[in-house]
Amino acid sequence: MANDKNASALVMKMGINLTHESQAPSQKRTASANKEWKKLIADFQQPHVGKAVWQIINTLVPIAAIWVACYFLKDISLLYCIPLALLGGLFLVRTFIIFHDCGHGSFFKSKRANSIVGFITGLLTFTPYRMWSWEHARHHATNGDLDRRGIGDIWTLTVEEYISGSRRLQLSYRFIRNPIILFVFGPLVLFIILQRFSHSKSKGRERQSVYVMNATLVGWCVGMSMIFGFLPWLVIQLTMMSIASLFGLWLFYVQHQFEDTYWATSDDWDYTTAAMAGSSYYNLPRILQWFSGNIGYHHIHHLNPRIPNYNLERCHHSHPFFQDAPELRFFNSLKSIQLRLWDEVNGRMISFRELKQQLALREAKPTAS
Repeated sequence: MANDKNASALVMKMGINLTHESQAPSQKRTASANKEWKKLIADFQQPHVGKAVWQIINTLVPIAAIWVACYFLKDISLLYCIPLALLGGLFLVRTFIIFHDCGHGSFFKSKRANSIVGFITGLLTFTPYRMWSWEHARHHATNGDLDRRGIGDIWTLTVEEYISGSRRLQLSYRFIRNPIILFVFGPLVLFIILQRFSHSKSKGRERQSVYVMNATLVGWCVGMSMIFGFLPWLVIQLTMMSIASLFGLWLFYVQHQFEDTYWATSDDWDYTTAAMAGSSYYNLPRILQWFSGNIGYHHIHHLNPRIPNYNLERCHHSHPFFQDAPELRFFNSLKSIQLRLWDEVNGRMISFRELKQQLALREAKPTAS
């Protein structure tokens, strides 16, 4: 019921009159809404070569400069390299956004240009281009669909799934959703280890991209360790990767795992509502918005992933409809860390503490009656 209300509200925002459609199927309303927002969004999905090239320059040149500076500073003291490596990690986040856009075919108009830049930025972020693009496309196609979880998303259980699950499942889930594991160790494991393997459901091209990237990374690691020395290179590389992966995973997490996000079964799932209600507008400070490549306008990105990151902000401000997404700011987004389970009854994410309170109330009701 709540999902139907959300969908109707979104349609009304578009100025579509539902008075004579009250008995019509929800699919008809959804089709009307899609037609309207697709008209508004069309101009913003056109790539711009100048903006794309400038973004490559102002992202990859600083990374190269940081590596050069670290090369000369390491002989004075490796400690001098740490602040630069931390800054390099932020530039790697921006690099990943370029990689991300190439995977959607939105950064350049040319498919070949997207593939070349995608491979280079994938090398810098330790991510196989084709495999990741395939998994991420699945995420976009299934975001908020309870029946199609499992590829390209963060493991999320419903309250009833958790309660009825085995003790092993519950312990595993608590371990994975622990903030230290999820945001500190997990991101490094994801990018350094898990990305070295292909998904069991992937096909030949995606699997091959993993093998090619792994071989290229061996060359990168050996070459850089020969230039810098193994220990200095390892310290600098891990520092960059730690910051980049932590920040990157946090962005992905908070843009879908906030309290009033959207989840629905396949029968009730709606693409437009999933984009606008299940993806947050993360209103970050300007400097963090720059380093994160405007990905805070995540609702726009989920409406149409063919919009390049450099057009997301303009699209957001172009029409009131696009500004109707849930808005989060940095400090109030931190409470999302405690959210663990999707409560289907109340339609929101809850913490384990809230689950405990719910279970206590369930046990108390028979006694009270």
